[in-house]
Amino acid sequence: MGKRLTKALRGKRRWIGLHVSDCNSRDELKKSIETIAPSSEWKLTVFEGEKAILRVRLEDLDDWKSILADPTSNIHSVTTSGKIRLVKERMELS
Repeated sequence: MGKRLTKALRGKRRWIGLHVSDCNSRDELKKSIETIAPSSEWKLTVFEGEKAILRVRLEDLDDWKSILADPTSNIHSVTTSGKIRLVKERMELS
């Protein structure tokens, strides 16, 4: 088994809280995100009802924010943070 990278070498990430409509399953939401994603490095970590949390790289955050800024689209950003706990609290997720 290889050694795990230290925190400093892993690269910084940000968590984006999303409001989602018209997606009934996790797979459906992943496909929708793939069509708008500015980079291939992202992960859907939480999906509950109309709320979701996406992990992205810090370097890509501005691109993600501009894509997810429109509140009238099916997927839009509600909050961002460097800590998933804060995003969960703000979105009232467990």
